[in-house]
Amino acid sequence: MTSEATAWRYCGRSFSRAELDQIRELIAANPAALRAELSRLVCAKLGWSREDGRLKDMSCRVAMLRMQADGLLQLPPPRNGNHNGKPWRRRTAQAEPEGPLRADGPRALGTLQLHRVSNRAESHLHNEYLDRYHYLGYQPLPGAQLRYFVRAGGRLVALLSFGAAAWKTQPRDHYIGWTPSQRQTHLHRVVNNARFLILPWVECKNMASSILARAAREIAADWPVQYGYRPLLLETFVEQSRFRGTAYQAANWLCLGQTTGRGKLDVHHQALLPIKTVWVYPLDRNFRRVLCR
Repeated sequence: MTSEATAWRYCGRSFSRAELDQIRELIAANPAALRAELSRLVCAKLGWSREDGRLKDMSCRVAMLRMQADGLLQLPPPRNGNHNGKPWRRRTAQAEPEGPLRADGPRALGTLQLHRVSNRAESHLHNEYLDRYHYLGYQPLPGAQLRYFVRAGGRLVALLSFGAAAWKTQPRDHYIGWTPSQRQTHLHRVVNNARFLILPWVECKNMASSILARAAREIAADWPVQYGYRPLLLETFVEQSRFRGTAYQAANWLCLGQTTGRGKLDVHHQALLPIKTVWVYPLDRNFRRVLCR
């Protein structure tokens, strides 16, 4: 969130003081509305929609939650409860550790298949795997997103999550060459690989790069179906002290440099977060022409 004299920024959109007043008025005028209903009402009121005309209600819901956290408004309590800001405690037999799975290469395990998360049960299971076996744990993704289970020969070997791009990062923005105004307009065309987990009992040379190559093709095809527009660039951030990014390099991703470690909310110019390398993968050879227009 960025606060100025008359504007606040959430989820890639600036909100004026007048718009915040309109949101508060909608909440007050609809005391029985669920949060999901309120987000749709706000989107319709403010004209916040995707390129295909569909409302950006998920981004709006996340924005309003952040506004509430910053003391700008008060939402009704969640009707059925949720896990926003809470650790993911669900544990099931489905996500218990399995026996070792070793192979000299992906082909030895069988055909790689990416299955998109498409219902609540799959979503819960995906969250549980990440929480149990990824070093960063599970965190909800704001806005547009796609998540995948990866199977080889029918056996689960990995998980992927793709979501909204970072609002600002110097190596990526320099590589694209866009202005702040162009970034604000076209940032949704950049998709972030937020999580990539190969399950700890799986040992297979070159599997990670094979999955990333397959995932790039899947995202290019699935994202327009789900959201009505084509992504043009993938990005990810690799924690330098833990990983070298070898799998991304082998899958033809480009390393652009390092983050400063300050984080998007830093105002004291202090490096408090782990340094990460920035990697990108163009999905279209003409991505700059669109992102910079």
